[in-house]
Amino acid sequence: MLASRGMPVTLCLGTPGAEQEIESPAVVIALKIRTVPADVAVRQAGKAARWLIERGARQLYYKYCSTFDSTPRGNIGPVTEALMRLARCDLTVLVPAFPDNGRTVVDGQLLVNGTPLSESPMRYHPLTPMSESSLVTMMDAQTRAGTTTHVPLRTVREGAAAIRAQFEQQRRDGFRFAAIDAETNADLDEVGEACADLRLVTGAAGLAGSLPSALRRRSLMETRHAITELPSVGGYAAVLAGSCSEATRSQVRAFSDTAASFVIDPLRIANEEIDVASLSGAAVAAAASSHVIVYSTTDPEALRRVQAEIGVAESAAIVESVLAAIARDLADAGVRKFVVAGGETSGSVAAALQLGELAIGPQIDPGVPWMISRSQQPTCLAFKSGNFGAVDFFEKAIGMLP
Repeated sequence: MLASRGMPVTLCLGTPGAEQEIESPAVVIALKIRTVPADVAVRQAGKAARWLIERGARQLYYKYCSTFDSTPRGNIGPVTEALMRLARCDLTVLVPAFPDNGRTVVDGQLLVNGTPLSESPMRYHPLTPMSESSLVTMMDAQTRAGTTTHVPLRTVREGAAAIRAQFEQQRRDGFRFAAIDAETNADLDEVGEACADLRLVTGAAGLAGSLPSALRRRSLMETRHAITELPSVGGYAAVLAGSCSEATRSQVRAFSDTAASFVIDPLRIANEEIDVASLSGAAVAAAASSHVIVYSTTDPEALRRVQAEIGVAESAAIVESVLAAIARDLADAGVRKFVVAGGETSGSVAAALQLGELAIGPQIDPGVPWMISRSQQPTCLAFKSGNFGAVDFFEKAIGMLP
């Protein structure tokens, strides 16, 4: 979203080393902290934030999912509080709205395509089932109760000055977190203008698209070409899908007809009925002559049966570790084009491939770009939230590659 608005971005898979310097107007540090224990998430986010602050970052942006994927224990609340301390910030915002993907906030309620979050398919999420739609209620459960408030849509539509005035009143009233309504990109533009001077902003990717214009108006950023062209890497592509979301299920069905397909069954793997090395070897062999899709994607009822037998954490760990191992084997065999579906899966694959810094390429669907590793042999990657993308996302993504 930043790059599409003319802000050059370097994406780092994990916090760079202490000696590493990056010349870029924006540095994004990708961490796998959504479902780890809260203290681990706080520690990792703090390390990344300190690296950025020590290099002069004027604003921190804590990006989480537009469906606020989090349990009552965290991790969004604890991480936000830790970042506020590091940024010396007394009030920050909660802006998960992403209208281009159907995520809006009205009266403090997070909606998915007009449906309250708690009534959407997110209520069945295997790791962070969302049974609440009120941002104030969700944040109060993860932080000190009574410190989260709300900026209504009528204030947003009065403009950035009105939003900033409400921030000041909320500070005086002792609030620390302001959940902001937004239905359209125009609403986010006003919010972005109001937030441009905050030391810490939190939200989904949608708001990030509104920040570059606010920075340009303050002469803090020049417009530059920020999208890297896709290199021609040759060979076939691999799709790795760990998400069981409704969108990903449709995408897997659509793509499986045109690719060599391999299914990960965590129950059979746990019972040692499937040899992971043999499964990976078959995928590697198939990748020499066709596109490959390896997936654990299944329907909610089948997923519940697996979780009931081997546990939620164990089934997730099996899927993530197997997909990461297969990704490594495919890369070792020369595959240089990966499409990955699911946030946790993307984190595991990113760690397995150890590609370091990435440049942002063209957008496939709203919020999902191709990325290119800055290495001697470039690798093209697309990491997709489980709920994002059209039915033909996988085919469309691969079709964009030269």
